[in-house]
Amino acid sequence: MVEHTNQAKLADVIRAHRVALGLSQEGFADHIEMHRAYYSKIERGEKNVTLATLERVAVGLGTSMSALLLAAEL
Repeated sequence: MVEHTNQAKLADVIRAHRVALGLSQEGFADHIEMHRAYYSKIERGEKNVTLATLERVAVGLGTSMSALLLAAEL
C-alpha cells in the first residue's frame, strides 16, 4: 500500500526530528498540546495526518511541513 509506505516514511522523519531535539514523545506531545497516545500513533505511521496536524507537529519541531515532506521524499 503506497499510503502506508508514505505514512511510515513521514513517521520516521518526524520521529528523527523529535529525537534530534532531545524530546520524549510525551514531552513533545505536551509541548504541541496533543494527546500522547495520538502522537505516538503518528510516529508509528498509524495515523494519516491532516494538514492541520502536520503543521502543528512541524511548528513544534521548529520546521515546516514542506521540509518534513521533502525529508520523507514525498
